Amino acid sequence: MERMRNHTCFMLILRATLGMGILVGACEAQLAYDYYKFSCPNVESTVRNAVLGVVLTDPTAPAAFLRLLFHDCQVQGCDASILLDSKPLNGNFEIASRMNFGIRKMETIHRIKYKLEAECPGRVSCADIIALAAKVSVALSGGPNIQIPLGRKDSTTSSRHAADVKIPPPNITVDTLLDVFVSKGLNLEESVAIMGAHTLGGGHCINIVDRLFDWQPDDPMNPTFKAMLRLLCPTQKPLTNLTIVPNDKTSLAFDNYYYKDVLMGKGLFTIDSRMSIDRRTAPIVTEFAANKYRFFQVFSSAFVKLSSSNVLTNDKGEVRRKCNQVN
Repeated sequence: MERMRNHTCFMLILRATLGMGILVGACEAQLAYDYYKFSCPNVESTVRNAVLGVVLTDPTAPAAFLRLLFHDCQVQGCDASILLDSKPLNGNFEIASRMNFGIRKMETIHRIKYKLEAECPGRVSCADIIALAAKVSVALSGGPNIQIPLGRKDSTTSSRHAADVKIPPPNITVDTLLDVFVSKGLNLEESVAIMGAHTLGGGHCINIVDRLFDWQPDDPMNPTFKAMLRLLCPTQKPLTNLTIVPNDKTSLAFDNYYYKDVLMGKGLFTIDSRMSIDRRTAPIVTEFAANKYRFFQVFSSAFVKLSSSNVLTNDKGEVRRKCNQVN
């Protein structure tokens, strides 16, 4: 029953647009939009200023913050378990999973936490900081200004094995993709929209070489695009893990070029191409490619649902004083 409540704890009846801001209602018993109104009123501006400072020196940072949120939420829920690395876990911590290869900007979350502990000791969870950093990253990159409810608590557990199993690889089927996001409360359209996060950042050769060197008859990859990727990733076993291939032609901007590229056979990952030809998802991909604002609207709804799925609230978690270790 509790799991059902976490998955369906969202009222999409109320949806108001203010500029590019979109509000999606959430159950009062779980999270609240004004959660820190009295306990830490400057939390959002503190996170925004910190993220902005990082973005000014590293324009790829928004993609990193967004990926950090997604990987955290996929395992135990959005509970900052990905940040735990304390000795009592004996090496069984989430970030050590092979699926978390390339995760960045955790040090920024730690710095933000340090600032907030000085201003509002013991009030703001690391889980909320991750969620806020991701939502700020979307807005700073030109995407929608999503209003998210807050009040997540931090977990006291972390599991490398769980991350190995729960974080989906880039070559999953559409069926598996939909199963993953439906379990988080997203509908079909929202599941396609949340994949639009790939409009930021890029992928490592190790995650795309299989489709470059093992011919797949159902993969509608553009031949010219494939040839270009093979120049960037010339061997089936990458010589280095440092090479990053942009997800789309505007990889620093949050826009709908991801969907436009996918329709032209220029999706970087196998799942990108599969979405463009599956009868359930292809019409939605086409719609988002043609209408950026519709994509923004649905992505906002999906972002709120994903970042609020299976969260710990009240006394089910804690507010860690240091994000990398339990209290």
